Formats: sequence, structure tokens, C-alpha cells
Amino acid sequence: MTADPTMDAIGRAVAEGRAGDAASARRQLLELWAETGVTGDPLHRCTLAHHLADFYPHPARALVWDVRALDAADAVTDQRVQAHHAGLRIAGFSPSLHLNLADDHRRLGSFDAAAEHVEAAEAHAPGLPPGPYGDAIRTAVREVAEAITRRDTAARASAPGPA
Repeated sequence: MTADPTMDAIGRAVAEGRAGDAASARRQLLELWAETGVTGDPLHRCTLAHHLADFYPHPARALVWDVRALDAADAVTDQRVQAHHAGLRIAGFSPSLHLNLADDHRRLGSFDAAAEHVEAAEAHAPGLPPGPYGDAIRTAVREVAEAITRRDTAARASAPGPA
């Protein structure tokens, strides 16, 4: 593993946002996005977009960033991910990325699109690691699938974002 100042800065901004200052986190992440650029390191773009989506309460704005995160993930290699953290694989990102897209579409009332992303999240679920993170994603996928069945557009209490 090598030091990565951008990933460190992302982590600090996310921690600040989860502690309650979503506006500051969003501002910091947008500055990092501008520095990275749309052709920058795909891991940085994926991580930035994934977290930026969490700090937009409106699902249409979150959807824009979640699409960017999934797009960037397609360009990330396992070699790049493992240079950041030896235990990670890009396949482990897909369930969460599709979950977020499913939740955005569901909240917007686009239930067919939401169902497609739930199916994709379920198909990629074997790539999730065992333990609390994987369990949380699998639980959230079930919650979103159930909400789609009910045609429920309310925000999930378990969705990521500020405290």
C-alpha cells in the first residue's frame, strides 16, 4: 500500500459530513472532484462520486453522482484498488454502487429501473466480504427490494449520509 493524499482527504471530508456538517463535506469533496477531473484516477473518481451522492438529500442529485461512481468503477482495476488497500477487490464495490442507484431510482418513483439495479446488486453480492460491511449491504439490498415491492418512495433510515 502506498500513501494516497486524495483518499486521505476524501476520508476526512466524509468523516466531517457523517459527524453532521454535510455542507462542508460536500464542498471539500467537490473541490477534490475539480482537482481530480473527469479523466483522473478512476478510484478517486469512484470514491468521490460515491460519497458525494450521500451528501445530497434529494435523490435526483444523488443519482447524478451515483451514476458517475458506477461509471468510474468500470475503469478501476483490482491492481489499483489493492495499491490502496491490499484486501480490496473492485468486485466488492458493485453491490453498493448498484444498491445506491436502486435506492435513488426507487425514491424518484422509477420502480422498474430500481428493480434492475437491485437485481444487479444481488448478482454482485457474492463479491461482498464477510462481516459487518457485507452484512449491511445485503440487508440494505433487501430493504430496498421490499420498498420497491411496496412502491415506497420514502428515504431509508439506514441510508448513508450525515448523522
